[in-house]
Amino acid sequence: METAFITTSSLKNAWEELKAKEPQLRIRDAAQKLGVSEAELLATGMGDNVIRLKEDFVDQVQKFPKLGKVMSLTRNEGCVLEHKGTFQKIDIMQAGPQQIGTVIGPIEQRVFFGAWKFGFAVSNDTPRGPQNSLQYFDKEGNAVMKVFFQEETNLEFAELFLKDHQAEEQSPVLVLESFPAKEYISREELDEASFTSDWENMKDTHDFFGMLRKYKLNRLNAVEWIDDKWAYEVDRLSTRKILESASETQLPIMIFAGNMGNIQIHQGKVNSIRMMGDWLNVMDPEFNMHLNEREIARAFVVHKNTTEGLVSALELFDKDGEMVAQFFGLRKPGIPQKPEWKAILDRLN
Repeated sequence: METAFITTSSLKNAWEELKAKEPQLRIRDAAQKLGVSEAELLATGMGDNVIRLKEDFVDQVQKFPKLGKVMSLTRNEGCVLEHKGTFQKIDIMQAGPQQIGTVIGPIEQRVFFGAWKFGFAVSNDTPRGPQNSLQYFDKEGNAVMKVFFQEETNLEFAELFLKDHQAEEQSPVLVLESFPAKEYISREELDEASFTSDWENMKDTHDFFGMLRKYKLNRLNAVEWIDDKWAYEVDRLSTRKILESASETQLPIMIFAGNMGNIQIHQGKVNSIRMMGDWLNVMDPEFNMHLNEREIARAFVVHKNTTEGLVSALELFDKDGEMVAQFFGLRKPGIPQKPEWKAILDRLN
Protein backbone atom coordinates (compact mmCIF):
# COMPACT_ATOMS: atom_id res chain seq x y z
CA MET A 1 0.00 0.00 0.00
CA GLU A 2 1.39 3.39 -0.96
CA THR A 3 1.07 6.64 0.92
CA ALA A 4 0.91 10.13 -0.55
CA PHE A 5 3.57 11.29 1.91
CA ILE A 6 7.25 10.67 1.16
CA THR A 7 8.41 10.98 4.77
CA THR A 8 6.95 10.56 8.24
CA SER A 9 7.82 14.17 9.01
CA SER A 10 5.84 15.46 6.02
CA LEU A 11 2.83 13.42 7.18
CA LYS A 12 3.27 14.69 10.73
CA ASN A 13 3.36 18.30 9.50
CA ALA A 14 0.23 17.78 7.40
CA TRP A 15 -1.57 16.38 10.45
CA GLU A 16 -0.51 19.32 12.60
CA GLU A 17 -1.90 21.71 9.98
CA LEU A 18 -5.15 19.74 9.82
CA LYS A 19 -5.50 19.74 13.61
CA ALA A 20 -5.01 23.50 13.67
CA LYS A 21 -7.90 23.88 11.22
CA GLU A 22 -10.13 21.21 12.78
CA PRO A 23 -9.13 20.73 16.42
CA GLN A 24 -12.08 18.40 17.15
CA LEU A 25 -11.21 16.01 14.31
CA ARG A 26 -10.65 12.42 15.46
CA ILE A 27 -7.52 10.61 14.31
CA ARG A 28 -9.47 8.05 12.26
CA ASP A 29 -11.20 10.82 10.31
CA ALA A 30 -7.94 12.76 9.97
CA ALA A 31 -6.26 9.69 8.48
CA GLN A 32 -9.03 9.39 5.89
CA LYS A 33 -8.69 13.05 4.95
CA LEU A 34 -4.93 12.67 4.59
CA GLY A 35 -5.20 9.47 2.58
CA VAL A 36 -3.27 7.25 5.02
CA SER A 37 -4.11 4.56 7.54
CA GLU A 38 -4.81 5.41 11.18
CA ALA A 39 -1.78 3.36 12.26
CA GLU A 40 0.53 5.37 9.97
CA LEU A 41 -0.81 8.62 11.35
CA LEU A 42 -0.51 7.47 14.95
CA ALA A 43 3.08 6.32 14.34
CA THR A 44 4.13 9.89 13.56
CA GLY A 45 3.95 10.43 17.33
CA MET A 46 6.79 7.98 18.00
CA GLY A 47 9.34 9.61 20.26
CA ASP A 48 6.74 12.01 21.62
CA ASN A 49 3.57 10.37 22.94
CA VAL A 50 3.61 7.00 21.16
CA ILE A 51 5.64 3.86 21.93
CA ARG A 52 5.69 0.91 19.57
CA LEU A 53 4.97 -2.50 21.11
CA LYS A 54 6.33 -5.92 20.24
CA GLU A 55 4.23 -8.26 18.09
CA ASP A 56 3.69 -10.79 20.93
CA PHE A 57 0.01 -9.88 20.94
CA VAL A 58 -1.32 -13.10 22.48
CA ASP A 59 0.98 -12.63 25.50
CA GLN A 60 -0.13 -9.02 25.81
CA VAL A 61 -3.85 -9.76 25.71
CA GLN A 62 -3.45 -12.57 28.25
CA LYS A 63 -2.09 -9.96 30.68
CA PHE A 64 -5.03 -7.58 30.25
CA PRO A 65 -6.92 -8.92 33.31
CA LYS A 66 -4.12 -7.57 35.52
CA LEU A 67 -4.78 -4.05 34.26
CA GLY A 68 -8.02 -4.01 36.24
CA LYS A 69 -10.82 -1.78 35.03
CA VAL A 70 -10.36 -0.32 31.54
CA MET A 71 -12.53 0.79 28.65
CA SER A 72 -12.30 -1.47 25.60
CA LEU A 73 -13.29 -0.03 22.22
CA THR A 74 -13.87 -2.01 19.03
CA ARG A 75 -15.22 -0.54 15.82
CA ASN A 76 -15.73 -0.70 12.11
CA GLU A 77 -16.71 2.12 9.78
CA GLY A 78 -20.34 2.01 10.89
CA CYS A 79 -20.44 0.88 14.51
CA VAL A 80 -18.44 1.48 17.70
CA LEU A 81 -18.84 -0.56 20.90
CA GLU A 82 -17.30 0.64 24.19
CA HIS A 83 -17.36 -1.35 27.43
CA LYS A 84 -15.95 -0.37 30.81
CA GLY A 85 -14.90 -3.28 32.96
CA THR A 86 -12.25 -5.96 33.29
CA PHE A 87 -10.87 -8.58 30.94
CA GLN A 88 -12.08 -11.21 33.35
CA LYS A 89 -11.37 -14.54 31.62
CA ILE A 90 -9.34 -15.15 28.46
CA ASP A 91 -8.98 -18.47 26.63
CA ILE A 92 -6.64 -18.92 23.66
CA MET A 93 -7.52 -21.54 21.06
CA GLN A 94 -5.63 -23.03 18.12
CA ALA A 95 -2.10 -22.03 17.13
CA GLY A 96 -0.15 -19.96 14.65
CA PRO A 97 -2.01 -17.51 12.41
CA GLN A 98 -5.34 -19.13 13.29
CA GLN A 99 -5.13 -18.27 17.00
CA ILE A 100 -8.36 -16.99 18.48
CA GLY A 101 -8.93 -15.45 21.89
CA THR A 102 -12.25 -15.74 23.72
CA VAL A 103 -12.80 -13.00 26.31
CA ILE A 104 -15.65 -13.53 28.78
CA GLY A 105 -16.88 -11.18 31.50
CA PRO A 106 -17.75 -7.47 31.65
CA ILE A 107 -15.76 -7.15 28.41
CA GLU A 108 -16.67 -9.89 25.93
CA GLN A 109 -14.79 -10.42 22.68
CA ARG A 110 -13.70 -12.88 20.01
CA VAL A 111 -10.13 -11.94 19.05
CA PHE A 112 -8.62 -13.06 15.71
CA PHE A 113 -4.89 -12.61 16.17
CA GLY A 114 -4.03 -13.57 12.58
CA ALA A 115 -5.10 -10.07 11.49
CA TRP A 116 -3.05 -8.19 14.11
CA LYS A 117 0.17 -6.45 13.01
CA PHE A 118 0.91 -3.26 14.98
CA GLY A 119 0.58 -2.26 18.63
CA PHE A 120 1.23 1.04 20.39
CA ALA A 121 1.11 2.53 23.86
CA VAL A 122 -0.31 6.04 23.53
CA SER A 123 -0.45 9.00 25.91
CA ASN A 124 -2.60 12.00 24.99
CA ASP A 125 -3.37 15.26 26.75
CA THR A 126 -7.12 15.90 26.77
CA PRO A 127 -9.39 18.54 28.38
CA ARG A 128 -10.09 15.91 31.07
CA GLY A 129 -6.41 15.25 31.72
CA PRO A 130 -3.93 12.63 30.49
CA GLN A 131 -5.40 9.73 28.55
CA ASN A 132 -3.33 6.54 28.28
CA SER A 133 -4.19 3.62 26.04
CA LEU A 134 -3.01 0.50 24.27
CA GLN A 135 -3.98 0.50 20.60
CA TYR A 136 -3.78 -2.38 18.10
CA PHE A 137 -4.05 -2.38 14.32
CA ASP A 138 -4.26 -4.90 11.49
CA LYS A 139 -1.78 -5.21 8.64
CA GLU A 140 -3.67 -2.60 6.60
CA GLY A 141 -3.31 -0.12 9.46
CA ASN A 142 -6.95 -0.27 10.60
CA ALA A 143 -7.71 -0.26 14.33
CA VAL A 144 -8.81 -3.63 15.70
CA MET A 145 -8.97 -2.80 19.44
CA LYS A 146 -8.19 0.08 21.77
CA VAL A 147 -7.89 -0.27 25.54
CA PHE A 148 -8.20 3.02 27.46
CA PHE A 149 -7.03 3.27 31.06
CA GLN A 150 -9.50 4.44 33.71
CA GLU A 151 -9.10 5.88 37.22
CA GLU A 152 -9.31 2.34 38.61
CA THR A 153 -6.71 0.89 36.20
CA ASN A 154 -3.66 -0.67 37.84
CA LEU A 155 -1.05 1.81 36.61
CA GLU A 156 1.80 0.03 38.38
CA PHE A 157 1.10 -3.09 36.36
CA ALA A 158 0.68 -0.95 33.23
CA GLU A 159 4.26 0.28 33.67
CA LEU A 160 5.52 -3.28 34.00
CA PHE A 161 3.48 -4.26 30.94
CA LEU A 162 5.11 -1.52 28.89
CA LYS A 163 8.58 -2.47 30.10
CA ASP A 164 8.01 -6.09 29.05
CA HIS A 165 6.42 -5.38 25.67
CA GLN A 166 8.10 -2.25 24.34
CA ALA A 167 9.67 -3.01 20.96
CA GLU A 168 13.40 -2.56 20.60
CA GLU A 169 12.96 -0.87 17.23
CA GLN A 170 11.00 2.36 17.62
CA SER A 171 10.75 3.26 13.95
CA PRO A 172 7.69 5.26 12.84
CA VAL A 173 7.84 3.61 9.42
CA LEU A 174 5.15 0.94 9.01
CA VAL A 175 5.11 -1.64 6.24
CA LEU A 176 1.46 -2.22 5.36
CA GLU A 177 -0.06 -5.16 3.50
CA SER A 178 -3.46 -5.71 1.92
CA PHE A 179 -5.72 -8.57 2.91
CA PRO A 180 -6.21 -10.98 -0.01
CA ALA A 181 -9.52 -10.56 -1.80
CA LYS A 182 -12.01 -13.31 -1.01
CA GLU A 183 -13.60 -15.23 -3.86
CA TYR A 184 -17.30 -16.02 -3.81
CA ILE A 185 -19.60 -17.85 -6.19
CA SER A 186 -22.46 -16.35 -8.20
CA ARG A 187 -26.10 -17.24 -7.65
CA GLU A 188 -26.07 -19.26 -10.87
CA GLU A 189 -23.30 -21.45 -9.44
CA LEU A 190 -25.12 -22.05 -6.13
CA ASP A 191 -26.85 -25.38 -5.49
CA GLU A 192 -29.87 -23.69 -3.93
CA ALA A 193 -31.65 -26.90 -2.94
CA SER A 194 -28.62 -28.19 -1.03
CA PHE A 195 -27.95 -24.74 0.47
CA THR A 196 -31.55 -24.44 1.68
CA SER A 197 -31.47 -27.94 3.13
CA ASP A 198 -28.28 -27.20 5.06
CA TRP A 199 -29.78 -23.96 6.39
CA GLU A 200 -32.95 -25.70 7.53
CA ASN A 201 -30.96 -28.41 9.29
CA MET A 202 -28.58 -26.24 11.29
CA LYS A 203 -28.21 -27.44 14.87
CA ASP A 204 -26.28 -24.40 16.17
CA THR A 205 -25.82 -20.80 15.01
CA HIS A 206 -22.09 -21.49 14.58
CA ASP A 207 -22.96 -24.00 11.83
CA PHE A 208 -23.64 -20.95 9.67
CA PHE A 209 -19.93 -20.15 9.25
CA GLY A 210 -19.16 -23.64 8.00
CA MET A 211 -22.05 -23.36 5.57
CA LEU A 212 -20.66 -20.10 4.14
CA ARG A 213 -17.27 -21.76 3.60
CA LYS A 214 -18.86 -24.87 2.06
CA TYR A 215 -20.76 -22.87 -0.56
CA LYS A 216 -18.18 -20.04 -0.95
CA LEU A 217 -20.82 -17.46 -0.06
CA ASN A 218 -20.43 -14.08 1.54
CA ARG A 219 -22.82 -13.33 4.35
CA LEU A 220 -24.95 -10.80 2.46
CA ASN A 221 -25.53 -13.15 -0.48
CA ALA A 222 -26.49 -15.94 1.92
CA VAL A 223 -29.29 -13.90 3.49
CA GLU A 224 -30.32 -12.47 0.10
CA TRP A 225 -30.58 -15.84 -1.61
CA ILE A 226 -32.17 -17.98 1.10
CA ASP A 227 -35.97 -18.32 1.18
CA ASP A 228 -37.90 -15.49 2.90
CA LYS A 229 -38.87 -17.97 5.58
CA TRP A 230 -35.31 -17.69 6.89
CA ALA A 231 -34.23 -14.14 5.99
CA TYR A 232 -35.92 -11.06 4.58
CA GLU A 233 -35.00 -7.41 4.10
CA VAL A 234 -36.44 -4.68 6.34
CA ASP A 235 -36.02 -0.92 6.60
CA ARG A 236 -32.34 -0.05 6.92
CA LEU A 237 -33.05 2.14 9.98
CA SER A 238 -34.81 -0.66 11.89
CA THR A 239 -32.22 -0.55 14.68
CA ARG A 240 -34.01 2.46 16.16
CA LYS A 241 -37.14 0.39 16.75
CA ILE A 242 -35.13 -2.52 18.14
CA LEU A 243 -33.29 -0.42 20.70
CA GLU A 244 -36.32 1.64 21.70
CA SER A 245 -38.40 -1.50 22.27
CA ALA A 246 -35.60 -3.21 24.22
CA SER A 247 -35.15 -0.10 26.37
CA GLU A 248 -38.87 0.36 27.06
CA THR A 249 -39.43 -3.29 27.98
CA GLN A 250 -35.99 -3.79 29.61
CA LEU A 251 -35.49 -6.86 27.43
CA PRO A 252 -31.82 -7.93 27.53
CA ILE A 253 -30.18 -8.09 24.10
CA MET A 254 -26.88 -8.94 22.47
CA ILE A 255 -24.99 -6.64 20.08
CA PHE A 256 -22.09 -7.89 17.95
CA ALA A 257 -19.80 -5.48 16.06
CA GLY A 258 -16.20 -5.56 15.01
CA ASN A 259 -13.60 -5.94 12.30
CA MET A 260 -11.03 -8.36 10.86
CA GLY A 261 -9.18 -8.62 14.18
CA ASN A 262 -11.83 -8.42 16.88
CA ILE A 263 -15.55 -8.82 17.52
CA GLN A 264 -16.89 -7.11 20.66
CA ILE A 265 -20.17 -8.26 22.17
CA HIS A 266 -22.65 -6.50 24.41
CA GLN A 267 -24.89 -8.66 26.60
CA GLY A 268 -27.57 -7.03 28.73
CA LYS A 269 -30.09 -4.25 28.86
CA VAL A 270 -29.88 -0.90 27.08
CA ASN A 271 -31.35 2.24 28.63
CA SER A 272 -30.41 5.66 27.31
CA ILE A 273 -31.03 5.77 23.52
CA ARG A 274 -30.13 9.04 21.76
CA MET A 275 -29.84 10.30 18.19
CA MET A 276 -26.98 12.73 17.52
CA GLY A 277 -26.81 13.73 13.87
CA ASP A 278 -26.32 10.54 11.84
CA TRP A 279 -25.40 8.56 14.94
CA LEU A 280 -27.76 6.31 16.90
CA ASN A 281 -26.29 5.94 20.39
CA VAL A 282 -26.64 3.89 23.54
CA MET A 283 -25.23 6.06 26.34
CA ASP A 284 -25.24 3.89 29.46
CA PRO A 285 -22.71 4.20 32.32
CA GLU A 286 -20.66 1.09 31.50
CA PHE A 287 -21.62 0.62 27.84
CA ASN A 288 -21.79 2.91 24.82
CA MET A 289 -22.76 2.06 21.26
CA HIS A 290 -22.40 4.51 18.38
CA LEU A 291 -24.06 3.41 15.12
CA ASN A 292 -23.56 5.60 12.06
CA GLU A 293 -26.86 5.21 10.22
CA ARG A 294 -25.35 6.82 7.12
CA GLU A 295 -23.18 3.71 6.75
CA ILE A 296 -26.10 1.26 6.84
CA ALA A 297 -27.15 0.29 3.33
CA ARG A 298 -29.34 -2.74 4.07
CA ALA A 299 -30.89 -4.58 7.02
CA PHE A 300 -32.23 -8.14 7.26
CA VAL A 301 -34.16 -10.17 9.79
CA VAL A 302 -32.42 -13.55 9.86
CA HIS A 303 -33.62 -16.81 11.46
CA LYS A 304 -31.39 -19.82 12.09
CA ASN A 305 -32.36 -23.24 13.39
CA THR A 306 -30.79 -24.64 16.54
CA THR A 307 -31.54 -27.57 18.82
CA GLU A 308 -33.30 -25.03 21.08
CA GLY A 309 -35.47 -23.63 18.29
CA LEU A 310 -35.10 -20.50 16.18
CA VAL A 311 -32.43 -17.90 16.90
CA SER A 312 -33.36 -14.60 15.28
CA ALA A 313 -31.31 -11.49 14.56
CA LEU A 314 -31.30 -8.10 12.89
CA GLU A 315 -28.22 -7.91 10.65
CA LEU A 316 -26.88 -4.65 9.21
CA PHE A 317 -24.72 -4.34 6.07
CA ASP A 318 -22.82 -1.43 4.54
CA LYS A 319 -22.68 -0.41 0.87
CA ASP A 320 -19.86 -2.91 0.24
CA GLY A 321 -21.88 -5.78 1.67
CA GLU A 322 -19.77 -5.97 4.85
CA MET A 323 -21.34 -6.64 8.22
CA VAL A 324 -21.82 -3.52 10.37
CA ALA A 325 -23.56 -5.05 13.41
CA GLN A 326 -25.90 -7.81 14.58
CA PHE A 327 -28.63 -7.67 17.23
CA PHE A 328 -29.99 -10.73 19.07
CA GLY A 329 -32.18 -11.35 22.06
CA LEU A 330 -30.00 -12.36 25.00
CA ARG A 331 -29.99 -16.12 25.45
CA LYS A 332 -27.67 -18.65 27.00
CA PRO A 333 -26.66 -21.96 25.38
CA GLY A 334 -29.34 -24.59 25.86
CA ILE A 335 -32.11 -22.03 26.45
CA PRO A 336 -34.58 -20.92 23.71
CA GLN A 337 -34.74 -17.28 22.70
CA LYS A 338 -37.44 -15.23 24.35
CA PRO A 339 -40.67 -14.90 22.34
CA GLU A 340 -40.69 -11.19 23.21
CA TRP A 341 -37.54 -10.75 21.13
CA LYS A 342 -38.96 -12.46 18.05
CA ALA A 343 -42.12 -10.38 18.44
CA ILE A 344 -40.02 -7.20 18.18
CA LEU A 345 -38.41 -8.47 14.96
CA ASP A 346 -41.76 -9.60 13.54
CA ARG A 347 -43.03 -6.01 13.74
CA LEU A 348 -40.26 -4.71 11.47
CA ASN A 349 -40.98 -4.03 7.82
